[in-house]
Amino acid sequence: MPASWGAVARRGARQLSAPSDAGAYEDHRSLVAPPLPATWVRDERQAIVETGAPTPVGRPRAELPGDVVAAVRTAGASLTNRGREHLVTLTAEAVEAYNRGRYQDAVRWIRPVVEQAPAVAAIREVAGLANYRAGKWRAALVHLRAHADLTGDVTHLPALMDCERALGHPRKVGWIFEEVRAASPAIEVLSEARIVLAATLSDRGKLDEAIRLLVDAGVDRRVRNPAERHVRQWYVLADLYERSGDVPRARDLFTRVALADPGAYDVDDRLEDLGGRVSTARRRPR
Repeated sequence: MPASWGAVARRGARQLSAPSDAGAYEDHRSLVAPPLPATWVRDERQAIVETGAPTPVGRPRAELPGDVVAAVRTAGASLTNRGREHLVTLTAEAVEAYNRGRYQDAVRWIRPVVEQAPAVAAIREVAGLANYRAGKWRAALVHLRAHADLTGDVTHLPALMDCERALGHPRKVGWIFEEVRAASPAIEVLSEARIVLAATLSDRGKLDEAIRLLVDAGVDRRVRNPAERHVRQWYVLADLYERSGDVPRARDLFTRVALADPGAYDVDDRLEDLGGRVSTARRRPR
């Protein structure tokens, strides 16, 4: 499955002055995928069993990897067989709910599993991402940090940064950015961390510093075959330039976004506001 990034850029950089809507920071190892449209309705009539969590009724469930199922069962060793299988069911339901964009449900289903299996990294990951997408920043912080500590994986640290940003902790955002950078992660992870840091600087009115952060990283360079990270970073940098009063640079970058990813974010409106327009013939097919 493709990775899905962009807590800041998905909503559009006009949102940089406020805490961003939650994004997803998954990679191929994650149990959860980018959200899909919901095609079912939750049945509110549910039984309560020994874990204290409601039992999902009559809905599709995600298929969990065998090692995750085994880890959950092991963590629930003190429970009855029924209790252990219920934890597995709740995990599958949480993953299914997350993948369908039902983040509140995902939080609900995974909570009792975390209580029983706090040392299972995959469970912490699902809990962290579900809480993040549900806008539950403090809970997301706890679980995403636990996942990073358990695995040494920094993939989700940009989401952790975004939580700290939403909670108004700019210094912590900077600390986590340094942690990400020191780990020499995948370029997508570092790019996303850089976007969140730039957004945090922007929140504090430090537009010049935010621009310098991105320009020093080469974000303003032209790329023949731009990847998604290039498009996101161009968009954010364009917004920063516009807000700083540098309309020509903003227009140039918004034009690149429109050419690389037609219809991305609100780029057409942004270009129109700045007196720019991209010919349909010049747009790259999606």
